Amino acid sequence: MAKKPSNQMLQRAQDVQAEIERLVAEAKDTHHGQGFSAPARNKLTGRLLEMQKMLEQVVREIDPVQLPSSFFDPTEPSLIGRFISIALVAQPRQRLEDLKGFYGAGVYAIYYVGDFAPYAPVSGTETPIYVGKADPEGNPKSPVDQGTKLFDRLKEHRKSIRKVEGIESSEFECRYLAVQSGYQAAAERHLIGLFRPLWNNETRILFGIGKHGDSAETRTNNKSPWDTLHPGREWARDNPEAVSREDIIARVGRHFETAAIFTTVDSVLEAFLNELRRTDDLSPPSALDKPEPLEFE
Repeated sequence: MAKKPSNQMLQRAQDVQAEIERLVAEAKDTHHGQGFSAPARNKLTGRLLEMQKMLEQVVREIDPVQLPSSFFDPTEPSLIGRFISIALVAQPRQRLEDLKGFYGAGVYAIYYVGDFAPYAPVSGTETPIYVGKADPEGNPKSPVDQGTKLFDRLKEHRKSIRKVEGIESSEFECRYLAVQSGYQAAAERHLIGLFRPLWNNETRILFGIGKHGDSAETRTNNKSPWDTLHPGREWARDNPEAVSREDIIARVGRHFETAAIFTTVDSVLEAFLNELRRTDDLSPPSALDKPEPLEFE
């Protein structure tokens, strides 16, 4: 007589449990991973976490009471960052050249609208060339108490742009949003992840606009890609180039071949909505990537 499906699954679960118990014993013998290379440890950790997700999926599938298709937690920091990002995109764009003093700390986005050829793919679009945050001192509760941190940061960028070649401050627009202290970092992370702005350090192509020449270390290290492509800041003039102008332009071109370019506000909002759908989705992925082989030293 054939075994019932429940009995077969129970036997498999017992077999899996026995294997996991052996893994636990072997892990203890490694004395906290001694003998693992960092890549091997990361791959093994990733595989175990995927196994954990799959076991959780089994538990959900056999539960006669099903979970909702999604669960929304408004206190989740990443969600708060997304909402702040949406609020930033909803703000009117202003010419960077015309910006006047205002109170507040928070997040901002800078957009290019000029004719510099390497920036043509994002010129005049809703894809910022740079996003950032301005942190207040301490934990002030009002924009006035936060001071003029956002304006000061944007003014600093405007000052740098005015000094260099190839671009003009009149060719830039910006959005900014003053936010309650403590939430600007989550919003900045989300904006960088979504837009992959060309000038941000995290994109690792054309970083350097935020560098200052007021420290001895900055004055003696390599010239940033931004200062190589846009020479003019006096303190960076004599610094050696780490990457040539030609190589930087080539990297910029390759970046735009794969980067998402948002041409309208609607397309940005649709991207935000798609991310929210994925964020609160409780269903497991349709397929798991095949794990890479482990490597040991």
